[in-house]
Amino acid sequence: MKKQLGKAGIVSAGLALCVAFQPMTALAAEGDGILQAAGVASIMDISKTQEEYLSSAQEAQGALWGYTNIGIAQVESGNLNVRAAASTDAKLVGKLPKDAACEVLDTADGWAHIRSGEVEGYVSLEFLLIGPEAEVRARSLVRTVAVAQTNGLNVREQPSTDSGVLTQVLNGEELEFVETLEDGWVKVSIDGEDAYVSGEFVSVEEKLDTAITMTELLYGQGVSDVRVDLVEYAKQYLGNPYVWGGTSLTKGADCSGFVLSVFKHYGVSLSHSSRAQANEGTKISAGDLLPGDLVFYGNGSGSINHVAIYIGGGQVIHASSPRTGIKISSYNYRTPVKYVRILQD
Repeated sequence: MKKQLGKAGIVSAGLALCVAFQPMTALAAEGDGILQAAGVASIMDISKTQEEYLSSAQEAQGALWGYTNIGIAQVESGNLNVRAAASTDAKLVGKLPKDAACEVLDTADGWAHIRSGEVEGYVSLEFLLIGPEAEVRARSLVRTVAVAQTNGLNVREQPSTDSGVLTQVLNGEELEFVETLEDGWVKVSIDGEDAYVSGEFVSVEEKLDTAITMTELLYGQGVSDVRVDLVEYAKQYLGNPYVWGGTSLTKGADCSGFVLSVFKHYGVSLSHSSRAQANEGTKISAGDLLPGDLVFYGNGSGSINHVAIYIGGGQVIHASSPRTGIKISSYNYRTPVKYVRILQD
């Protein structure tokens, strides 16, 4: 469900899927035409179950957010292990975060063969919603994003080419969608702050979270034990909530609160401010980045307003916004303005 956006607005979930969950009385008032368009013979065929109507509608539409047999990770916290074979002894090939989606390719003996993002493998059915339950759950989890369609996309303070540039993002980066404006601009949220991008250079899409590859989780070679441990400690809170002013790794933290609390675990005291943290270590270059170093971001005037922890492999982990919580991103998902080393090992 992808569409190049100009002034047309968002590509919504298909009408047919919405129809499948409407009460029968409401549908009867609309006549047979809607259901026929969804691939259902007649509104009077009330012998069909809700799931059968959903299946017919989904078949007519082609797929549900790109999935024909969707599964949703159902874990209390953390991630669902994706393995190379249907065994707890098999090699890990990725992680499926809580509420992330996958395509269920097959099921057997308590395991599901799945594909999610760039990861394909096996997960325990004990921790995976499938069938109608997964479809219903997915409807509550889908998020709308504006995807950059060009490198160096300008993210501006106001919906005008005369407005200041807050930052630039790379081709394929996802920004939180807020609304489409009548003049062809798209209002987005970047790390919790309102901003604007030209609708000519983004597509607005509905997406579900997907699996994380092991490459994204690795931190590189030749890194000190404390850096490896700090990165692994930070990653265990992936998916936890963002709370403005918060410092709790479980109940919620903002960007600097997340960094503060991770480093506190290792006996390092930092301020609860990204601007202050930028001056509490040694400035380094991008080429010197090691896991555990800090990456700072700012607005168009250069003022620092966000911080993330570098985890290696060109990735950072950060408390991004109330909508996305603690997440992993490319270190240059927006333009970095400073790199700082706190751990002097």
